[in-house]
Amino acid sequence: MTSTDSRPAFGGFHHVAVTASDVETSVAWYQRVFGMDRLPPRFPHHGPDAKGYATVLVEPETGMCLAVEHHPDNDGVPADELRCGVDHIAFAMVSRDAMDSWASWLDSLGIAHSGVVDATDPAPYSALVFRDPDNVQLELFHMDQG
Repeated sequence: MTSTDSRPAFGGFHHVAVTASDVETSVAWYQRVFGMDRLPPRFPHHGPDAKGYATVLVEPETGMCLAVEHHPDNDGVPADELRCGVDHIAFAMVSRDAMDSWASWLDSLGIAHSGVVDATDPAPYSALVFRDPDNVQLELFHMDQG
């Protein structure tokens, strides 16, 4: 097999980026909900969107990164998973019990959510859905591996 016959390796999943109508509002929301730390520098955009930037947040326990993007030409229309683009962002939960803890946490923050939904088809899983300030659908997900 030659080097062109196999896919190069991944180093892992690095970050998810969401475009915000108000970066500071979204950054504060993600920090409050997920306990993320803000990296000090703004990351500038390059090329045709050189006027934009990203503010990067890091979840300290997992190293998971989320970039909150500013695009000067953003029209402020809320996210809609029925259009092409990202449908939702799902975060893995360590246990089914953690799902209930997250539901209580979101309640304490006044964040509307679906409640924990337990399903068995096509396999046992639990999901909890809520939205960020720009209507991006976020999902907490646990799949029963037992």
